[in-house]
Amino acid sequence: MTGYSPSWLALREGADAAARAAELLDPLRAALPPDEPLVVWDLGCGTGSLGRWLSGRLRGPQHWILYDDDPALLDLARGNAYATADGPPATIETRAGDLADLRASDLVGASLVVASALLDVLTAAEIDAIAAAAGCPALLTLSVVGRVRLSPAEPLDAEFAAAFDAHQRRGGRLGPDAVTAAIKAFGGRGATVLTRPSPWRLGPGRAALTAAWLRGWVGAAVEQQPGLGPFADDYLSRRLAECAGGRLTVEVHHLDLLALPGGTP
Repeated sequence: MTGYSPSWLALREGADAAARAAELLDPLRAALPPDEPLVVWDLGCGTGSLGRWLSGRLRGPQHWILYDDDPALLDLARGNAYATADGPPATIETRAGDLADLRASDLVGASLVVASALLDVLTAAEIDAIAAAAGCPALLTLSVVGRVRLSPAEPLDAEFAAAFDAHQRRGGRLGPDAVTAAIKAFGGRGATVLTRPSPWRLGPGRAALTAAWLRGWVGAAVEQQPGLGPFADDYLSRRLAECAGGRLTVEVHHLDLLALPGGTP
C-alpha cells in the first residue's frame, strides 16, 4: 500500500504535523456525531502518526482501526498511545489488508475515515473505491500536487521535478493528480469537498529530513529519466552542501482534503 520505511516515517512526522491544515478541523468536528463514541479508520496508517496528531484534537471516546498491508508497520502502530481532547486515551485495533480489498461493508459503523500521504500512491480505481466505501466524513491529508520550490533556485530544478512527477504516476498511480481525482470521486457521490494547502517547509531546522527528501527526489527522477543521470551527482552534491550549510529551503506543496457526505456544509 505505502511501502514506506519506519525510519522515513519517523523522520517526516514532525514536518507532517506542522503542515496539516488545521483549518479543516472545525468543519470536521461539526460533522461528527456529538453524542456517540467515534470509530476512526486510518487507511494506510503506517506507524500511526496521523492518529497521534488527530486524536487529541477530537472530543469524546474514540476507537481507532489502523489499516495497512505492512505487518511490520502495524506492529509499531499497535504500541501507540492516542490521547483525546477530553477523556481517556483512545482504544486501538490493527487490521492487515490491502485497499483493493476494502468494501463498504467493512466501514459500516465508521464515524470518520482518514489517511495521510496516501492518495498520491493510489490508482483512480482505488481512490474511487475509498469514496464509494466511505459513508462518513473523510479527512485525507498531505497529498502531493506536483509543485516544489527550492531556494536558491537552479535551472535543473524543473527537470528533476518533472521527472519525479512522472515517476509518481508510474503503474497507473495518480501522483500529483490524486487530489483532483478524489474531488471528483467524492463530489460525484454528493459530498461537499473542502481542500486546503498543507506544504512542507523545509530548511535549516529540518536538515536531516531535507537531505533525505533530496536523495529520494533525485533518485526517483533519475530512475524515471536516466538522461538526468550525468547531472545528478553534481546537482545532489551542491544541494546537500547547501542543506548542510543552512543555505537551502524547500517547499513541497500538498493539499489536505475533507469530504463531508450528503452535502454537509
